[in-house]
Amino acid sequence: MPKQHISATPADGLEEYLLNLTRRRFFGSVASTLGAGIGGLALSQLLGEHLGGSAAAGPILGADGVPAAFAPGPHFAPKAKRVIYMHMEGAPSQLDLYDYKPELTKRYNEDLPDSVRNGQRITGMTSGQARFPVAPTKFRFDRFENNEDGLWLSEVLPHTGGIAKEMCMINSMHTQAINHEPGITFFQTGTEQPGRPSFGSWMSYGLGSMNANLPAFVVMITQGVGNMQALSARFWGSGFLPSEHQGCRLRSGRDPVLYLRDPDGVSREDRRRMLDLVGELNEEEFRESLDPEVKARIAQHEMAYRMQMSVPDLTDFSDEDAATLEMYGPDVHKPGSFAANCLLARRLAERDVRFIQLYMRGWDQHGNLPGELGAQAKAVDQAQAALVKDLKRRGLLDDTLVLWAGEFGRTVYSQGQLARDNYGRDHHPRCFSIWAAGGGIKPGITYGKTDEYSYNIVENPVEVHDLHATLLHLLGVDHKKLVYRAQGRDYRLTDVKGELVRGIMA
Repeated sequence: MPKQHISATPADGLEEYLLNLTRRRFFGSVASTLGAGIGGLALSQLLGEHLGGSAAAGPILGADGVPAAFAPGPHFAPKAKRVIYMHMEGAPSQLDLYDYKPELTKRYNEDLPDSVRNGQRITGMTSGQARFPVAPTKFRFDRFENNEDGLWLSEVLPHTGGIAKEMCMINSMHTQAINHEPGITFFQTGTEQPGRPSFGSWMSYGLGSMNANLPAFVVMITQGVGNMQALSARFWGSGFLPSEHQGCRLRSGRDPVLYLRDPDGVSREDRRRMLDLVGELNEEEFRESLDPEVKARIAQHEMAYRMQMSVPDLTDFSDEDAATLEMYGPDVHKPGSFAANCLLARRLAERDVRFIQLYMRGWDQHGNLPGELGAQAKAVDQAQAALVKDLKRRGLLDDTLVLWAGEFGRTVYSQGQLARDNYGRDHHPRCFSIWAAGGGIKPGITYGKTDEYSYNIVENPVEVHDLHATLLHLLGVDHKKLVYRAQGRDYRLTDVKGELVRGIMA
């Protein structure tokens, strides 16, 4: 059963608590008679009794809040088993990377026509500007062969051009959010409101784990160049889902996972005895309270114990051949770099981790865009191309869904003073570019189209809920059925929206 929340009214809260406690004791006593409690079933799933392609899903709830079933596996045959999601925090400029608008060179320093902006809201950072001068990109674009008529990419992404045949470029993405915090929150959780479960948590809850020795949801962060937006741990939090579904952050340095290493003088046998004793105490607590979070705590302790062996093996690149390391670039030897994290992502994928999240900070170029964006692109270009190539040559790309996205795009007009070789761009949620590859995505296509200013969408718009619904579909999940009841209502990643984008599915 999902954890119930006490209402705001004290009297109602006490009544709900007593009712909830009665329910828990009822199910606990019935299950004890049958020989296994509901909590025990959930724990056995977490500890690997149902791991693999038919991993048991979490409870899908009906309108009355009662689990409809503990149905094993996805709702239908999936195209993908796992996700690698590269989030470019700060919002990369589509005009300088992906959305080629050569005619803008003729409109340099012209005011953006009112008919294009059409009264759309802008941020306080540029609302006081007297003019909105058009700023064409200073970068040359090259055409790379794909499966259709060629993919245009900025000169700062030469290695990415090498995977053009695998990429599905979406130039018609749009969002509701215009500031970073709500924008990232929306992309990660399906709402601008903080506190909801992240995409990775929904996957862990809905599809379960495929590896008994690693978490289902792993997060890695790379520091970029220039302006850094804050990264909140709630971006990979489980919200109201059980806590075992939250993301586990891998860090660079001596301890990839905090508090995982035993203190000096503590042997592995000592740790095992301690966990057994703590487990017995937690079992006693569960018999008293029937709180499923106690079972989650036991499972997390056991996972941490197994990770003491699996994480050092994961982060040790000594078994990688020289050609592979060279493919990812020289930064692969620097822990925490985007290259090192991309290689870790591939190693996690081959160990069947469900959801792998990579954050690259520093894409917030309100000024000095050419210099900062060029450095950012150099840091990710070779590594992201190597990741896709590496997955493909190992037979993993077919069932691994790779996503590259920011939280919104950038304006065609310059923020602040405009010069030929230097300009900045403000936030722009109306249209921006993302790309995907593998895992049931149609390769070698460009989907959607913007106007001549890359300001408004003119063909095949894709909204965040649509993207989430489509990705879940490729993972074998009906987004309308992946539901969890909390605080008196049913929630899902796509809330009450989301249409499948069939044009990007193979």
